[in-house]
Amino acid sequence: MESPRAKILLQLDTDPQPSVFDAVVAIDAGVDQLLRHGGVTVANVRDLVYGAMFTRSPGDLKSTAIFVGGSNGAAAEQLLSEIRGAFFGPLRLSVLLDPNGSNTTAAAAVLAASRHLNLAETTALVLGATGPVGSRVLRLLARQGTKVRGASRDLYRARELCQRVAKLAPKAALEPVSIATEADLTASLAGAQLVIAAGAIGVALLPKSVRRQSQDLRVAVDLNAVAPLGIPGIEPTDKETLRDGTIAYGAIGIGGLKMKIHRRAIQRLFESNDQILDAEEVFQIGKELDGS
Repeated sequence: MESPRAKILLQLDTDPQPSVFDAVVAIDAGVDQLLRHGGVTVANVRDLVYGAMFTRSPGDLKSTAIFVGGSNGAAAEQLLSEIRGAFFGPLRLSVLLDPNGSNTTAAAAVLAASRHLNLAETTALVLGATGPVGSRVLRLLARQGTKVRGASRDLYRARELCQRVAKLAPKAALEPVSIATEADLTASLAGAQLVIAAGAIGVALLPKSVRRQSQDLRVAVDLNAVAPLGIPGIEPTDKETLRDGTIAYGAIGIGGLKMKIHRRAIQRLFESNDQILDAEEVFQIGKELDGS
């Protein structure tokens, strides 16, 4: 009897050096062989995909899969589009898109919030919404029926993001908001039961003075673990911790679930050769793990 094919993961990274973090997670998830490539672009990705796809029979292709990562979310999405265009007939491979951990982190953050709130009846403020993680958080919340305010210092970018997400979730209640000033931030937080901060490392987005004014805020999630924190007063290790009357999660508190989702998503790739795991699919994996 022929032995099972080795599980091969083709790690395609838009950065010059492929992520060590993503490589370690893949190995811990049970990948047998990891083929790592950095500096991958739409100009060279197709040949890499063909190299992985044409070396095994259609029946064995479920043992080969692709991970698309890197720090540039837009570039990773372009790679995914090019990869999908390389498939035809039964010749295709399963793909996980998770640039900068955006999908797995966003899924974990939204799931954590859902433990305490009915998201379909919630108003949420997403800080750093135009970044790679924030845009995914906004997208997932919109899919859950949440009334979402996408916040940015640049209102034009916030509007552009909300327009893109509206195409994916036409019934979503999306509101772009500016947080250029403290007064803007105070107005944006008013009436919100949930705030998720997904801004850049080392940028404080929600001062205590503003947060403590809120009468409605019930859950606050800060996805930044590097000082200054995105939401001062929330510790990175917080997990369902009560802070100033608000249930708080920090980046490390979210991290355990994020890692479980990441590993399970890698494992899921090898169940068939026809899966594309983007934000919604990763979120569903998280729901299964979280018992939702």
